[in-house]
Amino acid sequence: MFSLISLTIIITLFINAICILHEDRFLARIGWTSKRSGYNTEPTIKSKIIDLISATRTLLRIPLIAINSVVIIYLLILG
Repeated sequence: MFSLISLTIIITLFINAICILHEDRFLARIGWTSKRSGYNTEPTIKSKIIDLISATRTLLRIPLIAINSVVIIYLLILG
């Protein structure tokens, strides 16, 4: 059964997966870079997802270290 701890671990793993995506190595190959070619481009779903990935990597870098540490300690102590 799912608990709050399991949900926290799942969300942490998902955010980790987003944060490790390298923009030049992986995202540029599939055309998902944050570099835009024009000034008046309308925001599309793709550009919003790219901005979300970029914001997640920027804003959650330091808090994610603390959250990962807490999750690792929890799993080591309580298994």
